[in-house]
Amino acid sequence: MLKDIQPTGQKDTRSGFGDGIHELGKTNPNVVALTADLAGSLKLNAFIRDFPERFIQCGIAEANMMGVAAGLTIGGKIPFTTTFANFSTGRVYDQIRQSVAYSEKNVKICASHAGLTLGEDGATHQILEDIGLMKMLPGMTVIVPCDYNQTKAATIAIAAHKGPVYLRFGRPVWPIFTKEEPFIIGKAQFLSEGTDVSIFACGHMVWIAIEAARMLEEKGISVEVVNIHTIKPLDEAAVLASIRKTGCAVTAEEHSVIGGLGDSIAQLAARNEPVPIEVIGTNDTFGESGKPTELLKKYGLDAEHICAAAMKAIGRKNH
Repeated sequence: MLKDIQPTGQKDTRSGFGDGIHELGKTNPNVVALTADLAGSLKLNAFIRDFPERFIQCGIAEANMMGVAAGLTIGGKIPFTTTFANFSTGRVYDQIRQSVAYSEKNVKICASHAGLTLGEDGATHQILEDIGLMKMLPGMTVIVPCDYNQTKAATIAIAAHKGPVYLRFGRPVWPIFTKEEPFIIGKAQFLSEGTDVSIFACGHMVWIAIEAARMLEEKGISVEVVNIHTIKPLDEAAVLASIRKTGCAVTAEEHSVIGGLGDSIAQLAARNEPVPIEVIGTNDTFGESGKPTELLKKYGLDAEHICAAAMKAIGRKNH
């Protein structure tokens, strides 16, 4: 239940990636780390220290990094490319589409500093379209874990998955609230059970959804919070089971409302179980420079906005 979900600490999700790939380095000799001049930001220092022969510094040449990664898979290696989410997707979309996705290469595209919570670096670095870009690629698995523990577990899990993966995580220190447990790709995580409204969230927004659910429960609203850490393949059975029970939903993501988690949930519901759905995300806009939490509030990605969206969805259901 919600009262049992309490932070055990705080740590950035990119550190979960760094610790996860370091663990992989100890057990899987085929894992190779590549970076585009951002080894420190992507927390690769431990991996580089212990496995220098499996680290490739590509410099500020992201497109070339994707090509090198695709080539490494031919020899049985499992390359993990690392840079900011903006440069992991928007800058190199053609190389990913042609050399990785179309060619079905076993490349793990690991993207940090995603969304508004990149903060002060501003709009040119705060990509809000990357989930949409990547989930549209045939065969691409898209994962957005919610905290340090889950990011570490997801990093370890994707090495055993055959095929291209996009793993999205972030920059800021964030509450750690999930258990240390194996990550199951494509399996939604129910954090609370409820009957009045479902809240589906991913990434940093999962913790904010929990905060919103607590506020709603104080008003007597029964909330089901579901962590959709895998955007693609979507756990359709879990989503449909939840909305059939509650009759309405809110989606929450640190991404544009166009093309992201909300679109996936809405399309699934429209085909199978039409219910009122409110979508929390950025509304056809770029970001700006600012403190992460202040930006989330300004762009409507905070607990208060999720609560308002939930009340609106419930009102639509009842009328």
